[in-house]
Amino acid sequence: MERSAGSSRRRRRSRPVLGGTMAVVAAAALTVTGLVSTAQAADVNNARNAGFESGLANWTCAGNSGAIVSSPVHGGTSALKATPAGQDNAKCSQAVKVKPNSTYTLSSWVQGGYAYLGVSGTGTTDVSTWSPGSTTWTKLSTSFKTGANTTSVTVYTHGWYGQAAYLADDFEVTGPDGGGGEEPGPVIPGAPAGLTAGATTTSSVSLSWNAVSGATGYTVYRDGVQAITSTGTSATVTGLTADTAYQFSVSATNAAGESVKSAAISARTAKNGTGPVTSVPKHAVTGYWQNFNNGATVQKLSDVPADYDIIAVSFADATATQGAVTFNLDTAGLNGYTDAQFRSDIKAKQAAGKNVIISIGGELGTVRVDNDASATAFANSVYALMQDYGFNGVDIDLENGLNATYMTKALRQLSAKAGPGLVLTMAPQTIDMQSTSGEYFKTALNVKDILTVVNMQYYNSGSMLGCDGKVYSQGSVDFLTALACIQLEGGLDPSQVGIGVPASTRGAGSGYVSPSIVNAALDCLAKGTSCGSFKPSKTYPSLRGAMTWSTNWDATAGFAWSKAVGPHVRSLP
Repeated sequence: MERSAGSSRRRRRSRPVLGGTMAVVAAAALTVTGLVSTAQAADVNNARNAGFESGLANWTCAGNSGAIVSSPVHGGTSALKATPAGQDNAKCSQAVKVKPNSTYTLSSWVQGGYAYLGVSGTGTTDVSTWSPGSTTWTKLSTSFKTGANTTSVTVYTHGWYGQAAYLADDFEVTGPDGGGGEEPGPVIPGAPAGLTAGATTTSSVSLSWNAVSGATGYTVYRDGVQAITSTGTSATVTGLTADTAYQFSVSATNAAGESVKSAAISARTAKNGTGPVTSVPKHAVTGYWQNFNNGATVQKLSDVPADYDIIAVSFADATATQGAVTFNLDTAGLNGYTDAQFRSDIKAKQAAGKNVIISIGGELGTVRVDNDASATAFANSVYALMQDYGFNGVDIDLENGLNATYMTKALRQLSAKAGPGLVLTMAPQTIDMQSTSGEYFKTALNVKDILTVVNMQYYNSGSMLGCDGKVYSQGSVDFLTALACIQLEGGLDPSQVGIGVPASTRGAGSGYVSPSIVNAALDCLAKGTSCGSFKPSKTYPSLRGAMTWSTNWDATAGFAWSKAVGPHVRSLP
């Protein structure tokens, strides 16, 4: 969400281009999936210094952007850390000897900011794949075939302009020996440590564990029987019985074999009937109320129309304590709106059946929750604001990074304090919800049993992938429906999915759609009518509704958005 006025908005300027670029790259990556094949016995890893144990030997990094670090590493004692700067995307590459007319698998483990992995000079089709960023090691993998005269290719990794540094480790170019020989093979990894249970539902348990050096995958066991495999350090075991205790353990695997199992832990699934209990109606409209003046109509809470069921007060402020937040009413900027009036208006809205929540983050938000102490500070401070002002809950709108592990812990602690009436909403950007491996998506799934709604921001985005693998441009009904489908089919309940759009052309830098387009998208998803070229395979009658930034920009435009969308949301099945 943006604090500044439409004409001088402070945006990450590369985002629209980046979104479109990543969508095309991702789409291209999807087309080569079929090339991946199981390595044969004679296949070798043709990359040299693949784990950066010999520094940057065999590697070339543009503009001295690459460095070797000893932590964090995926395997061994070293990893590559490369930092984009200005017009440099921190590309590091290596020439690798290969055989003509041969198929190779290219893979690497990455962490940190946006990370790309690719190959050029194949003599056939050059390929690449990418990760939108992760706080844990994530494996990237693709395949390529060499041409009739190709004896050398260039493999590379790079980040994205102006984004955070990325880390890379344990490269593999697996296939026939191109003449460069093979470095020493892997050894059987050790057993994983730190196995813990996270979010539970009536039918699932989420697990996480520490990474093991040299491991390329993990196997999770339930009561001694293999339940699921994972290439990362987390997994969710499903198909369980409500209110039942299970024993879980995990092993690490690589080409050399499987480790012994970890120490077992016990976890119990939730009881039936323990889902979220809120006062939010079946179909709801969410609006962000601005606690600042950026050129939009200045409002008191009492000025927000009754069409809004959830009012997100924007925003809480970070404190000197990491993870902790506070709230400071901008009385001067809001034409003398007093704290006493604000508190009274909260109560009046609640008496009218509305929910008033505190939003954390926004475009300029600096709240960071990435360890146990900050998770506890977040939960305690948000709960203190709920107690002080009477807020019904919290909205997570962290647009500058989110750690799924610790935000999950923070929200679990807050839920334990607030009880089943907690209203919990989220407003991720489109890139955050392209894959269930993204930190925002993982957080939403981790807290699914206490989550009210995810109102993704379908704006300031550029082109993105839909659930059908096709690329859609913002500003259309297809963009809204095809991207919502990713969440609807990715594990969220339809009641936890809402469509977030600007209330006017001035409410965002790009992506505004008229209320009629919003209503058409709602009908397409809930009833299967008014769709564009994309039509979902089924309908979602319990779809929660819609969100807008902001009630103030809505007021500036004469409340055209809420007058059209509010009644339509309430008319859904």
